[in-house]
Amino acid sequence: MAVIVTRAAAEAADWVAQLQAHGLPAESLPLMAILPPLDPSPLLRAWQGLQRYHAVMLVSRNAVAHFFAEKPLKSQAERASDAIKNAAPEFVTPAGTAADTTGGTRYWATGPGTARALRSHGVPANQIDSPGYDAPQFDSEALWALVQARVHPGMRVLVVRGQDEATSQTGRLWLAEQLTEAGAQVHSVLAYRRGAPTLTPAQGLRLHTAASDGSVWLFSSSQAIAHLQQLAPAQSWHQAKAVVSHPRIALAARAAGFAVVCVSRPTLAALVESIKSLHD
Repeated sequence: MAVIVTRAAAEAADWVAQLQAHGLPAESLPLMAILPPLDPSPLLRAWQGLQRYHAVMLVSRNAVAHFFAEKPLKSQAERASDAIKNAAPEFVTPAGTAADTTGGTRYWATGPGTARALRSHGVPANQIDSPGYDAPQFDSEALWALVQARVHPGMRVLVVRGQDEATSQTGRLWLAEQLTEAGAQVHSVLAYRRGAPTLTPAQGLRLHTAASDGSVWLFSSSQAIAHLQQLAPAQSWHQAKAVVSHPRIALAARAAGFAVVCVSRPTLAALVESIKSLHD
């Protein structure tokens, strides 16, 4: 029983290694290509005005990676802080003031993986709001339950998100709608594009054999399932099994024709247990 990991290539390699360490014969078959934005200038402007926002919400690890890839060597807030220190070396900036680069802005993440990516880019853990490992799901709803009480009229929130290259859609607007209804001012910036991958001949062959050889497909995105159908429009999935990380993805897998669909929490331990249950 092979486990087919369908995340974008860089993430897939990490998940393959973790699943193999738990004794599962995992292999990578990326069904998502992550590309930089066509115009990175809005990201640079977002960084230059970052101190204006009370919170920055990043939708995924890819959003974190591409957002921080455009970070200037020094932000406007950091330059202001340097100016104050140079003018009065004995002055200590109070936490939370405009010149402080760590106390004012919160960073919101939909799950532990995104929070971990933020920490890897130097964001202190005490500035990050994210559902914990014990949360039932890692999504916008779980994040909203965590931050809702602190949202107030006039609050400024920047949403860093991706865009589907084929349709120009930018993902779910649910959280932005909740914020707007609560009186917050929501702005968004595109950090990356999601597109269909280009498969090698070997990957194309593996895609078809894995439809009926007992392999378990691991999906963390409905878009990956859409790309699968685009790449193999005539392929039947009525013998195929899937483990998915969210009920919305389960709906897409069933609509595509997968015979067995198991919904799992998106933690490594839960996914391993779900995959093994399909083999028993």
